[in-house]
Amino acid sequence: MVVRQPIPFSAFVGGFLRLIRVQNLLIVVLTQFLARIALVGPREQWLRILVDPTIWLLSFSTVCIAAAGYIINDYFDIKIDLVNKPDRVVIGRYLKRRVALVAHQSLNVIGCLIGLYLSRWVFVVDVVSVSLLWFYSANLKRQPVTGNVVISLLTALSLIVLAVYYRQNADMLLIYALFSFGISLVREIIKDMQDIRGDARFGCRTLPIVWGLRRTKYLLYVLIASFITTLFLIADSLNNWHLEVIFLILLVPITWLTYRLVYADKRSDFGYLSTLCKLIMLMGVLSMIWA
Repeated sequence: MVVRQPIPFSAFVGGFLRLIRVQNLLIVVLTQFLARIALVGPREQWLRILVDPTIWLLSFSTVCIAAAGYIINDYFDIKIDLVNKPDRVVIGRYLKRRVALVAHQSLNVIGCLIGLYLSRWVFVVDVVSVSLLWFYSANLKRQPVTGNVVISLLTALSLIVLAVYYRQNADMLLIYALFSFGISLVREIIKDMQDIRGDARFGCRTLPIVWGLRRTKYLLYVLIASFITTLFLIADSLNNWHLEVIFLILLVPITWLTYRLVYADKRSDFGYLSTLCKLIMLMGVLSMIWA
């Protein structure tokens, strides 16, 4: 009989941090704090804002729900991930499936309870996020377009929840939420192109599988053009030349993204484009300082 060796605690912790995408959660925290200081303001009181327990609770609530979403997503995708990225599978290797489910449920409860403590409307946003994350992981992500739109909307909700709670400068928060939605939508479709082999093996009906890579690229060109045009039109309607300059600067990496997309045909190419989308997202977040 083979005796299974216990997993070292350090390996367990490292696996759990990879499972909840701790680097992505830190970007969520950075985004919300920058938005609170630079967009909601007053930015002159940034030190007082940093020690305000409200933004810490709001951010912790968001992070708990996002971490739970990553866990349930990997829980449903174990077989697919063993094909697409076998070296990054955590559940079943460092974490038992039962433990993963308990962690998912606990994080959701903590996040929603904090949201309820802050505001009933924050609680509503949290419950909607939890529900969408479950349905996305269980079914929607295997459907063309729908899953991509849902996960992009969830990315935008990290800023929308600030607009719901604070109400000040909601237009600026919403335009950055739109920016997050657009870049996330492009990235999610690119990730489907990257994972087409594993997704096809397990019966997923993502856009690249249904349409093929060429037609999916055409859709991305249209989405990117529509996304950029919409941002400039909104910035012009707000008479905010700072936003227009920021979007002009962001147009450089977005143009490079489109150029590389034209010639992308290998998994490594789409992996590069996915990383580039994350970089553009980070640049957008940092631009809040000047917006």
